[in-house]
Amino acid sequence: MSLKPARRLGVEDANLVTRQLKLAPCDDDTLAAAIDEIDTLFGLESVTYHADKRRLRVAYDATRLCIDQIETILDRHAVAIHRGWWTRVKESHYRFVDQNVKDNARQEPWSCH
Repeated sequence: MSLKPARRLGVEDANLVTRQLKLAPCDDDTLAAAIDEIDTLFGLESVTYHADKRRLRVAYDATRLCIDQIETILDRHAVAIHRGWWTRVKESHYRFVDQNVKDNARQEPWSCH
């Protein structure tokens, strides 16, 4: 018998991705409200904030969520993402991978054998 860690509803291991976003300084209450809203999303595995590095860590099923949905919630709560070049590169990569996971999940598997 194999014991697999219990996942939240809507999260499959094959589609699980982890994202880290560096945030600009903001009000703790505003950030807490944004994190609470993110935590209610279907397909989300976890959301944590590391205050010492100002990093938001989000794990989700990429067939159900994408980084843009997380950023929309942050924008709605006026929580800004750090605008450094490395953050922009990572965001672009995250968008590409999220779309790739969605596209591959829709693809019918086939074999030449």
